[in-house]
Amino acid sequence: MNIISSLIDFILHIDDYLVTIVKDYGTMTYAILFLIVFVETGLVIMPFLPGDSLLFAAAALAPQGALNIWLLFIVCVIAAALGDTVNYHIGKAAGLGVTNHRTFGRFIKTEHLEKATTFFNKYGGKTIVMARFMPFIRTFIPFVAGASRMHYSYFILYNIIGAVVWVAVCLGLGYFFGNLPVVKNNFEVVLILIIVVSVLPAVISGIRGLMAGRQK
Repeated sequence: MNIISSLIDFILHIDDYLVTIVKDYGTMTYAILFLIVFVETGLVIMPFLPGDSLLFAAAALAPQGALNIWLLFIVCVIAAALGDTVNYHIGKAAGLGVTNHRTFGRFIKTEHLEKATTFFNKYGGKTIVMARFMPFIRTFIPFVAGASRMHYSYFILYNIIGAVVWVAVCLGLGYFFGNLPVVKNNFEVVLILIIVVSVLPAVISGIRGLMAGRQK
């Protein structure tokens, strides 16, 4: 429970934590952000790490001179693209049967993979881009793409497009709106709204799936 509460505290007060990280580590902050984005997108057992909120909060520090927005953009795009690439190859090597594995099965839930597979089959290559804006789903989609043997050149194209669009949108919102008084004074509420809006498409898709199942 301590780990969960610490993670929730980190997500809800990510702006304060980032300020401390920048003060303590300086330019190494870019490496830390790279690692978080890479792990969140690249390791299928780490879907709970912050993504959208992290980028938003980091970009909000750029106008103050704490971080360079263009360097932040490059670092995060590379991290996101590499993360999905690694995840794709893990999926290709492990397959969808990984949920039955004695160790990995504890972290990779069958229902998450099923939702990602359904989403992937419905939207095809566009899923790689769309899923970037959906927590949890974005971590499992490249895994499913690999397990489904999606053609790599096709995957990598959508992977790069998705990484650029996702990072640009999240950083852009944080850069231009993160320091507005109404946002700055209610940062926790804004972060919660970002999470809710990000999760909403997956929730709606799940509800539609349930309703469709009941009608059969």
